Amino acid sequence: MRAVVQTVGRASVTVDGEVVAAIGPGLLVLLGVTHTDTVTTAAELARKVYELRIFPPDPAGEDSAERSAAQLAAPILVVSQFTLYGDVRRGRRPSWSAAAPAELAEPLVTAVVEALAARGATVRTGRFRTHMQVESVNIGPQTILLEL
Repeated sequence: MRAVVQTVGRASVTVDGEVVAAIGPGLLVLLGVTHTDTVTTAAELARKVYELRIFPPDPAGEDSAERSAAQLAAPILVVSQFTLYGDVRRGRRPSWSAAAPAELAEPLVTAVVEALAARGATVRTGRFRTHMQVESVNIGPQTILLEL
């Protein structure tokens, strides 16, 4: 699995002119699935995302350490993104052969969402197999690539 994780002031997904998901300050997670991913991979990625300490320290607090979505109860917007497995090492046209087919990917994206929710996260999602408009206002900006 690959995930691009961004701290956002807000993010939303629109499908056919309708906002289907939106969050305020939190994390936007663009999620790609490959052929070898499993439910175990999904659970580990969810844990990592939720506990990733990429939010700034509390300016009023005594602790100077960065904080996680888990510590802040920050919402998470998960958007399936098969293009994270696009390969352009040869030529100018991406190959999508490393991306898992929808039949494998969709349940694993759902498994990540469910694992996040089981940890206590407020999770919103895009819509699988649709043309989505994803808007975000990045904060920091902080952008982390996770690969498991």
